[in-house]
Amino acid sequence: MANITFDMREANAMLELEFRTIKKWDEVLWAQIERIYHEAFPSGAKTKVILRSMLERQIGCLHIGVHHGEAVAMAVTGLGGKDKDRMMMIDYLAVEQKLRGSGIGTWMLEQLKAWALREHGITGVIIEVESGSTDAHQERIQFWQRSGFILTSYVHQYRMVPELYQAMMLPLDGSAYVRDDGEALFRYINAFHKIAYRKS
Repeated sequence: MANITFDMREANAMLELEFRTIKKWDEVLWAQIERIYHEAFPSGAKTKVILRSMLERQIGCLHIGVHHGEAVAMAVTGLGGKDKDRMMMIDYLAVEQKLRGSGIGTWMLEQLKAWALREHGITGVIIEVESGSTDAHQERIQFWQRSGFILTSYVHQYRMVPELYQAMMLPLDGSAYVRDDGEALFRYINAFHKIAYRKS
């Protein structure tokens, strides 16, 4: 864990933020981030039971951004691929509502990348975003694009949910090139979800 002084551009204040990665389920820590998680993802998100199972089976991690002992951001990640194709999936990333737009989301992303590179030697980061043309959809996509993610054109339809999704990727292997092959990226994403939802 590292204490990092972070300059909040919009709030014009200094926050002491600490990044924590949790690999074993902890009810106390979950209680700190549960509100942020449900506030950002009020429906359709993985349940507490599934998240706990992911940690117990070592297929996912929880990450927390902490300010003076209080959680202000959270993320859920998983890994896919092997060796030179090792990728990190960001399943969820959320910042406390009153602090959104302050740069904490970008800070969390930087911590996630550094952790995954150090611990797992990943070559890229993959996310899936809702495919849509509303202002909210475009704001989310633009957040990831500002962070270097490339949007692929393939639109994916899950059988169990009505929303459409697209994959985005951030290469970390020194290349700025991402092949426009969203279907290939969704093979990583689908494999991760399949394992995550498996009961044992």
